[in-house]
Amino acid sequence: MKVRAILNPRAGVAPAASQRAVESGRPSWTDYAVSLTRAPGHATELAREAIADGADLVIAVGGDGTVNEVARGLLGSAAALGIVPVGSGNGLARALGLPLRPDAALAALEAGVRRRIDVGRLNGGLFLNVAGTGFDAVVGAAFQRAGRDGSRRGFLGYLRLSLAEVLRFRPPSLVLEAEGKRWELTPFIVTFANGPQYGSGAVINPGGRLDDGRMEAVFFQHTGSVLGVLAAAPRLFLGGLERARRYGRVSAARLTVTAATPLAIHRDGDPVESSARIDVVLVPRALEVIAPAATVEDPNGPFTP
Repeated sequence: MKVRAILNPRAGVAPAASQRAVESGRPSWTDYAVSLTRAPGHATELAREAIADGADLVIAVGGDGTVNEVARGLLGSAAALGIVPVGSGNGLARALGLPLRPDAALAALEAGVRRRIDVGRLNGGLFLNVAGTGFDAVVGAAFQRAGRDGSRRGFLGYLRLSLAEVLRFRPPSLVLEAEGKRWELTPFIVTFANGPQYGSGAVINPGGRLDDGRMEAVFFQHTGSVLGVLAAAPRLFLGGLERARRYGRVSAARLTVTAATPLAIHRDGDPVESSARIDVVLVPRALEVIAPAATVEDPNGPFTP
């Protein structure tokens, strides 16, 4: 099997250690090579080069943004996507049940099985796990800026930025339309969730599955009080978010959001161009991934039994 790894050398809190682990590969991978990204978008270019070279498995080594870029280069090919999660949240890798240590993730990919997952399109751009507008998009933009200027990253850095942004966040007024229904909202977030969680164990869409042909629009109406928002936040990690006041969830294959002014938007945590209209569609089972066999066999796992 021809295996190619695409590594973001700036991802994670210990990039040098991650690189050493990934460069070792696995014993069964006799045709194996590692490429390093140099700039945003480069991972997509490298993935396409790997496909042209006949790769069977292309591994994204980084966070959700790197995984998204690699997947863009693989769509429509016969190659499978593998993930070695070394980012801040690692939402898709967690949903797939992959280990978070690079060496253990590589071993899981070597012994894993191929499964197809749904992918989302937001205003034409790809997302695999979650996309959306609202507070998480605002924090995503701040987090990206922090990475550029050398500020501390990782989960603690994300938490610090979130606490700073929540004090000045002003929720937009918007309209969500899906399944022939219409909701007028002033939301803290509207998340389009293919998987169950943002990452780092923050479950926004309990029970979400990656291959059921549906996504969920999860919204949390702004309470008008920062304390109201912060009071609900622990439920992301402790469970029971769906029972929180002002939480709503709509299952659909196609959704539209409109607003009077441009909205902040993210795809898999990375900010994209703002827009007053957001069109989201789910493409069923469009991407092949490697998942641990135990995850696939688990009836409570991310795949439809």
